[in-house]
Amino acid sequence: MSQRYVKVDDLGRVEGEGALDIKIAAGKVTDIKFRIFEPPRLFEAFLIGRSYDELPDMTARICGICPVAYQMSSVHATERAFGIVVDGTLRQLRRLFYCGEWIESNTLHVYMLAAPDFLGYESIIPMASDHPDAVKRGLRLKRAGNDIVALLGGREIHPVSACVGGFTRAPALRALAPLVEKLEQARDDAWETVKWVASFPRPDFTHEIEFVSLSHPAEYPMNEGRLVSSHGLDIPQEDFEQFFEQYQVPYSNALRSRIKGRGIYFVGPLARINLNHEKLSPLAHQALERSGVKFPSDNPFDSIVARALEVLHCVDEALAIISSYEPPEGSVVDFKPRAGSGAAITEAPRGILYHRYRFDDEGLIQEAKIVPPTAQNQGQIEADLWAYVPQLLSLPTEEITLKSEMAIRNYDPCISCSTHAIKAKVHLMRL
Repeated sequence: MSQRYVKVDDLGRVEGEGALDIKIAAGKVTDIKFRIFEPPRLFEAFLIGRSYDELPDMTARICGICPVAYQMSSVHATERAFGIVVDGTLRQLRRLFYCGEWIESNTLHVYMLAAPDFLGYESIIPMASDHPDAVKRGLRLKRAGNDIVALLGGREIHPVSACVGGFTRAPALRALAPLVEKLEQARDDAWETVKWVASFPRPDFTHEIEFVSLSHPAEYPMNEGRLVSSHGLDIPQEDFEQFFEQYQVPYSNALRSRIKGRGIYFVGPLARINLNHEKLSPLAHQALERSGVKFPSDNPFDSIVARALEVLHCVDEALAIISSYEPPEGSVVDFKPRAGSGAAITEAPRGILYHRYRFDDEGLIQEAKIVPPTAQNQGQIEADLWAYVPQLLSLPTEEITLKSEMAIRNYDPCISCSTHAIKAKVHLMRL
């Protein structure tokens, strides 16, 4: 019996440490394993006994690419536990903060990690020689997003000003003014990005997928709304654990997720666009219509177009927030910590990010649970490969390998985020 193996010991152009094993025998795919072997980081355990006001700084360290998402999910969950409502200007500043992260993270993926796959390059370095203007455009866009995060958060990586109840400080109006010119340039760059990625040759590949994201009645979802799916799910955020469960496979150090009684699902930009495209900004909606790409889409390779559309939307929204900004009287709402539990979901660049905490009456953490987006996408990544790789069997093994890696990179996996905890069973033996 003829056998072939696709073996990638260390996936490239992803964050963290993952691997891929595919077995092919007698012209059929017999086994696929997307392996996350990065050691667990045990963040939930680190948080037990810490004070609520340490949460934003500590959870930001889970990810250097999307620290805002971890901060926002943690503070929203804490605010629900303490009965805090943040609205008005502070709520808008949080959306601006999130816009910055979405711009820089989605741009990083589109230009540096995914575009080389579609254009046939090993990395962005040789791609830059043939597409210098495109790479410069991507760097300008990423810079614009980083500047927003730095202004609101105090620094670009692991920002420090987000806190329960608001921000440690709110920017003066004059501090936001320098962003306007950069964002106006970024709007042009984002428009061109949508056109550019929509022209990429994308595999004609679709299969049955359940998409899951937040949905808000009046705005594109970032940090508020109900949890919905393309298969009819519609629940409040705090009911997440009633409908979703985590489980583990023996070859991955990251817990996986599934909808109880239904199975795996897909989170991230493609899910958000599929379920919320009518809430994109007018310019982003116009770019979508001119792209020629039809949404909703069941083709995971359309994720790169979804990310580009979100960048354009976020640039538009950032400009709108800045144009109407008036500094608030205070940067933090008044509150007192209290005993209780709170759960919240926000949309990290890579998809829904669930946090739940239980506090004592002094605001010390008694229990913590974090469900990252890449952990949730693991099962869907494997399902994509089971459906996609059989279409590639006539190709040389090296090309199957490259295309399989490309399919994984559709999700922009943040593997370090995913390995925050494992389930462990300890069996005690009496001697």
